[in-house]
Amino acid sequence: MQTPPSIEREYRGIWVATVANIDWPSKPGLPSDAQKAELIAILDRAAELKFNLIVLQVRPACSVLYDSKIEPWSEVLSGTMGEPPEPYYDPLAFAVEEAHKRGMELHAWFNPYRARHPSEKSEIHPQHISKRRPDLVKQYGRYLWLDPGEPDVLEHSLAVMLEVVKRYDVDGVHIDDYFYPYKERDEKGNLLDFPDEPSWQRYRRSGGKLSRDDWRRQNVDRFVEKVYREIKSTRRWVKFGISPFGLWRPGYPPQARGFDAYAQLYADSRKWLMEGWCDYYVPQLYFKIDHPNLSFPVMLRWWVEQNKQGRHVLAGNFTSKVADGSNGAWDAQQIAEQIRLTRKQAGAVGNIHFSARAFVQDRGGICKLIRDLHAQPALIPPSPWLSRSKPHTPTVQAARLVDGAIQLQWKAQGRHPVAWWVVAYRNNGEWTVQVLPAHSEEYTLPPAANLAFVSVVDRYGNQSDWAPAEVTG
Repeated sequence: MQTPPSIEREYRGIWVATVANIDWPSKPGLPSDAQKAELIAILDRAAELKFNLIVLQVRPACSVLYDSKIEPWSEVLSGTMGEPPEPYYDPLAFAVEEAHKRGMELHAWFNPYRARHPSEKSEIHPQHISKRRPDLVKQYGRYLWLDPGEPDVLEHSLAVMLEVVKRYDVDGVHIDDYFYPYKERDEKGNLLDFPDEPSWQRYRRSGGKLSRDDWRRQNVDRFVEKVYREIKSTRRWVKFGISPFGLWRPGYPPQARGFDAYAQLYADSRKWLMEGWCDYYVPQLYFKIDHPNLSFPVMLRWWVEQNKQGRHVLAGNFTSKVADGSNGAWDAQQIAEQIRLTRKQAGAVGNIHFSARAFVQDRGGICKLIRDLHAQPALIPPSPWLSRSKPHTPTVQAARLVDGAIQLQWKAQGRHPVAWWVVAYRNNGEWTVQVLPAHSEEYTLPPAANLAFVSVVDRYGNQSDWAPAEVTG
């Protein structure tokens, strides 16, 4: 019997940034219906372009875009910290449901240490960490920042992330390149050191022998490792993704020059990948292909070579640089070629694009290029270090309806946690593949379909064998 073509496997993601209302909502204080409509427009565009992953920023600082028992509502929604959208809805629950309807994973993106962003103007809510535990929060330049050297900071941010893992049907948890803050300057232009003297001195008094820089890196290392371990012990299939600055250290690879995140953000990002404290890794390769020191394909190859534990390595693309109105704006072909180069790089498994507005605005005609590159739907690759067990083949029935169309119905077998159903059918000699959410139980084929199959994909990305549907008459 003829079987369907195998479905493509790659990450096709979009970051949806909420800090300072970059992507969504377009401004604070919009009514709930307008917020929902804007998010639906982003998701519809992503689905139309056959993306399979939305990375939604749900904690841009220590206030959040969901109904939390730990932290107050973010002002990017209502305009006032601590106030929910009006009329009430839960944006994260809404986003998860709507992304899944469209065959896309939804990963919750957190900033672990930033406590308040300069774009926030409303009064600080009494539930905010700076009010409840001022000993954990430092003023640093124009920001409020949690001190990563305080053990209670680790526990607080971890609790915030695990609350989401336990209460929402998210497919992943995501952090980006903000660890210790990017350096701030005083009014005279002098660099300011991060004000962590109390936690540093406590470490020294306890017999700590590390240098201050190494101690800071150890604080971040411990956080990253514990987040990974705790997510896995809570819901093993929830992926943990990290998107560090695209250069680990100058000189790695030898021609690389630029910002030293290891020394300035205290982010030993290569270590986290080599230790396997993640499920997918997205270095922010916000560099052009022909960059003399930080060439996109050269940097991607270097990161893939560090992947000793066989995790998923993908590229973060600076797609918002396309036709952004600046003198250094990129042509959309730059991004298209970066996707092609990612596909050619052995060991790289996809791309995540910063950010959604590039596609909503169709900057530089990027959408047509993406349609061509995403001609067929794709599933996110499986994570064999989490599970290698293949789901049982589902049972399928087919019935012809009065109008001649064919209705498929199916049921899972066994106890694998279902993520997706995949329906493949041949119609006039052409194969069509549809990815449907876990709760789906049926699908209607066009009358001319003469061959159809169904398979199930579990929460780890493992796909069952195809179950044929007998389409007769």
